[in-house]
Amino acid sequence: MSGHSKWSTIKRKKGKADAERGRIFTRLIREITQSARQGGGDPAGNPRLRTAIAAAKAANMPAKNIENAIKKGTGELPGTVYEENNYEGYGQAGVAILVEVLTDNKNRTTAEIRHIFSKYGGNLGENGCVSWLFEPKGVITISKEAAAEEQLFELAVEAGAEDVNTEAEDAFEVYTTVPNLAQVSQALEAAGVAMLSAEIARIPQNTVMLGEEEAIKLNRLIEFLEDNDDVQKVYHNADVPPEVMEKLAASE
Repeated sequence: MSGHSKWSTIKRKKGKADAERGRIFTRLIREITQSARQGGGDPAGNPRLRTAIAAAKAANMPAKNIENAIKKGTGELPGTVYEENNYEGYGQAGVAILVEVLTDNKNRTTAEIRHIFSKYGGNLGENGCVSWLFEPKGVITISKEAAAEEQLFELAVEAGAEDVNTEAEDAFEVYTTVPNLAQVSQALEAAGVAMLSAEIARIPQNTVMLGEEEAIKLNRLIEFLEDNDDVQKVYHNADVPPEVMEKLAASE
């Protein structure tokens, strides 16, 4: 989990610099719509939708946007039909990469993902080649300015969290099982704890240590994958020494 925390710090800093609020909202809306389409529009009976709504609230998405996304999924409003797909492959030094997408044109997306892997030093693999390395977890990110460590740990564990990671410089990360993510998010919200994000993430069970040159190249590959409009999330199992992490963070 510590490797995930380090790379997440870079992503948070990059997000602040790039101000990609619109892109974040687009991805969240797609997830809400897809969740409602598959499991119905009632969050009480649709765990995936509950989780998607919790993530949207953590990102400060307006309630009207959430409501409209649900209605598109249930057919009450017209909307695009998306197909879920995962792509698996390898980056520099054999780092495992898992890409989750929601697309309205699978052939186009497959060609684009394959091109990005090839152009930036990766290799697209077969389905199942790396997914077994990642365990789904709920991850709630909270600024260290929003809560005291002891208070947050007590609130989170009491609500059903598994652990609270304090290693990141600027944020806490609360880990939960997937089913418990929504209830822990709701408990923190009720206690007045502001969340930066609440999402289901795939945590690597082991990591590959990279040097500076490999880390820079991998970071570039991941950035281009994340910039693709159909990509929802990108996971990997890379780790780097602290001094390299500082250089990567400073370059963002």
